[in-house]
Amino acid sequence: MGGDQSSRGKCRMPRSVVSKLRPLECGSSTKYHVQEASPLSGLPEYVKIVEVGPRDGLQNEKVIVPTDIKIEFINQLSQTGLSVIEVTSFVSSKWVPQMADHTEVMKGIHQYPGVRYPVLTPNLQGFHRAVAAGATEISVFGAASESFSRKNINCSIEESMEKFEEVVKSARHLNIPARGYVSCALGCPYEGSITPQKVTEVSKRLYGMGCYEISLGDTIGVGTPGSMRRMLESVIKEIPPTALAVHCHDTYGQALANILTALQMGINVVDSAVSGLGGCPYAKGASGNVATEDLIYMLNGLGLNTDVNLHKVMEAGDFICKAVNKTTNSKVAQASYNA
Repeated sequence: MGGDQSSRGKCRMPRSVVSKLRPLECGSSTKYHVQEASPLSGLPEYVKIVEVGPRDGLQNEKVIVPTDIKIEFINQLSQTGLSVIEVTSFVSSKWVPQMADHTEVMKGIHQYPGVRYPVLTPNLQGFHRAVAAGATEISVFGAASESFSRKNINCSIEESMEKFEEVVKSARHLNIPARGYVSCALGCPYEGSITPQKVTEVSKRLYGMGCYEISLGDTIGVGTPGSMRRMLESVIKEIPPTALAVHCHDTYGQALANILTALQMGINVVDSAVSGLGGCPYAKGASGNVATEDLIYMLNGLGLNTDVNLHKVMEAGDFICKAVNKTTNSKVAQASYNA
């Protein structure tokens, strides 16, 4: 059902539908969005959104994004109500040139009260650089696929776990929270299907070493609600849903459906990227992350609280898309700005 209508009346909606809409100023015209409903039973009342656009979203841009643009982008996101914004990655500039300015970005942003700014630290060297730059939360990035692990971080799953053990141990010593990622949780570009048992095994290792939250990533966006459910049923046997998050790419248009499945299973943390930015250099064909705008729109329609202002998120998305000369992948933003 169309959820947006311009003030010029280009598309007609039944009065029963329009009466349930509320205006949202967007540019020079008034748009409409479905009013928040009462929460549906079986779903969490609150959903924490982890915005990964500045790191996961921008890291694959071929043209280097200027540092001041990244800083302004993050500062705009900080004013949307988002409580977690993944800022950058302390990796070698040889492997990820886009993140070479990690220290400048970390030191340059305005850190707003109540907002957390985690950074990716794949090894002990990156961790120490991150701490020196002022990072107060870190993430480690594992995989449920042996082939992907070797392509993505140049080591086996077992070797990666040994590195992460060192990083997380050092973080705990400094009272710095650590989050764990598991990529290829629903499929791998090299190995195809990944068994739920393998995802569970890697997730359990990360959780056991002290990661407070495990983000399960559909890195190439091949998952469906069915495969998401089967994977989560396995992982939840070892890790409580309250310590899990989902990270869905939208290659096959299944991201929102997969997220809804996760919410129905008790998970209330979702990663997303404004404007659907992102992809994966080691997963050809993978499209961007689920768009934060589209996620918020769905959650609002379900009556679930996020504390995030959709209009401000769209403005931040418009800013970064213009800066990198891209068209937004967010359906909500497209409808709102182009109606």
